[in-house]
Amino acid sequence: MSFDTAPKIAKYAIGQLVRHRVFPFRGVIFDVDPEFSNSDNWYESIPEEIRPHRDQPFYHVYAENDETEYVAYVSEQNLLEDENRTPVRHPQVDETFERNDDGNYKAKIYIKH
Repeated sequence: MSFDTAPKIAKYAIGQLVRHRVFPFRGVIFDVDPEFSNSDNWYESIPEEIRPHRDQPFYHVYAENDETEYVAYVSEQNLLEDENRTPVRHPQVDETFERNDDGNYKAKIYIKH
């Protein structure tokens, strides 16, 4: 029996625009966990037939849908690159990122004095 202990390589990057594979939301990645790092209660609340496996990167996303903005925690298997290059309206996006020419975002750099 062998176990893969190699670090997980995230497919998506901080600042990248993504959308959910199933649910109608899109957003900007602002953090990545190499594997599941949320509560067991959160994980168990996902219906078993659509529950992602824990051993993959999970992304923290400033998310939005037609009605609201929120923070989502999403498995890599449930994300796709978002081809829509319109700005994300989540209020924390402008606090954290600047838009690149390609429509993705880059983290703002803060200098302490």
